[in-house]
This record gives sequence, C-alpha cells and structure tokens, in this order.
Amino acid sequence: MTRTQPFARSVRAGQLMLLGLTAALSVACGGAALPPPELVAARDAYEKASTGPAADYAPASLDTAKQALGKAENAWKEDPKAKEAETLTLAYIAERRALTSDALGEAAKARKDRIKLDQEYIELQEKRASMTEEELERVRSRLAIASQKAATSEAELAKERAARAEAEKKLSAAVASLAEMASVKEEARGMVITLNGSVLFTTGKYELLPIAKSKLDEVAKALQEQGFKKIVIEGHTDSRGKASDNDTLSERRATSVKDHLVSQGLEAGKIQAVGLGSTRPLDTNDTPEGRANNRRVELIVTN
Repeated sequence: MTRTQPFARSVRAGQLMLLGLTAALSVACGGAALPPPELVAARDAYEKASTGPAADYAPASLDTAKQALGKAENAWKEDPKAKEAETLTLAYIAERRALTSDALGEAAKARKDRIKLDQEYIELQEKRASMTEEELERVRSRLAIASQKAATSEAELAKERAARAEAEKKLSAAVASLAEMASVKEEARGMVITLNGSVLFTTGKYELLPIAKSKLDEVAKALQEQGFKKIVIEGHTDSRGKASDNDTLSERRATSVKDHLVSQGLEAGKIQAVGLGSTRPLDTNDTPEGRANNRRVELIVTN
C-alpha cells in the first residue's frame, strides 16, 4: 500500500517550494558531500518496492523505477555540484516511480487475494449445507476484508499516479525557475540559499528588482510551507570601493530582502539581516566573473 511522503525532508527536507523547491534547494556541497535527501528517499522507496509485492506482481514498473534511480545515481556520481539540479529532478522522479510500482504491486496482490477468496466462497457455498453459520460468517468476514483492501489499494494507486504526475510537472517548472538566480547547499550552519546579486539589485543599489521580488515570493511561500526556526540573511559585495561603503550596501541589501520576505508573511522576529561587505568572498575579486560570484545575498535557514 503506497504512502505518499511529505518535499523540500527539503526540502524532507521536506517540502520546500511547491515540491520542486525542495528538490531544487536541498543538495550537499563539496567533493566529500553526502547524497541529497531526495536521492536517499528515492533509494529507500525503491528498496521498499523491490522487497514487496511489486517484485512479483509489477516487475515492469519496478524495473522502470530501477532505471530512473540509476540515472539519478549516475548524475550524482558524475558531478554532484555541477549536476545538482539534474540529480534532484531525477531522484524525485525515481522516488515517485518506486512508490507507484509499490502501489501497483499491492493493488495486484489485493486483487489476486480477492479472487482467491471469491473462489473459496463459491466452493464453500456448495458445501454450506454441512457448515455451521459461524463458519460461514468467518468466510464472509474474510471476503469483506479482502474486498475492502483491494478497493483501498486501487484508490491509493490512482491517487499516487495523480500525485506523481502533478509533482513532476511542478518540479520541472520550479527547477527551471530557480536555476537562473539561486543555488542551495546543506551546510553545518543550515540550508544556505545563495541568491545572485545581479538578479536582485542594480549595480550599487539596494532596491529589489521586480524579477527579484517575484522569485523571493516563491522562496517565501516555500519557507512558510516548510516552517523554520530562524533565517539569517547575509549581504555580500566584491572588494571594489571603500570597505565602509561595501559594509553599508551589503547590510541594506540584506535588509531589503528581509523586508520583502516579511511583507509576504514571514515572521520578522525570526529573521536577522547582516551586512558582511567583502569579508567573505566565494571567488577571486581579480576577474569580472569572480566579482559577480561574490556579489550575493545568502539565506541561512535553520529548520
């Protein structure tokens, strides 16, 4: 019997952003990174399906889930960081397919059990003259339970199929939407959402651009659904200009992000905005690309 698990685990990590944000925002970082929660969930779902009725009653569906999981594993092994979005997408799809194969197996087994009991009941009807009413009632009870189980399995299978289709649709849209402005990593300090500064602000300014407000609306909605204990918003700049000016600009940018998230319903008391200027670069400040990477806002979310 399938059990739909709650996304963004998040991410579960569960659900972070219309299911898709969870997938897009919950990845491990670095060469020694652990697999993301979505990939672990897909492995667990396949393990459960492969040891259940699906192995005997839905082998084709189980094989499809196995292939989907293999693609996710390959993407993760090939390059965890460069292919994080692809890994999360494939892992989530693999999990849904494993859940579906598990549901198919349960439903098929329930149907077979019901057919078997139907036959038993027919045979017993022929012998009912020699049976007591108590024996007949036990058979009727077993048949009723089997019929109810089969009906429940069929209903949950249909529900799982619909959920998988809708989740995959939302996931694809969310990943495509977030990829242009954000990357997310799980670190010891929490889930770190890194927002590209060039998408958020005009050079030297701290007023949010319209596209930035739209994207932050998605982040705010996801965080509301997931729940959080605390968010620290860090503003960062490159090293050009006076350090004092960079400190002020980074703090104002972090505050702008905080104010917008609060305007979308997040609790102000749980959000702290700080400006770190150019003190924590991600990249070199000697190239345009490196400076662009350093101009950013980071949300550190404690779930």
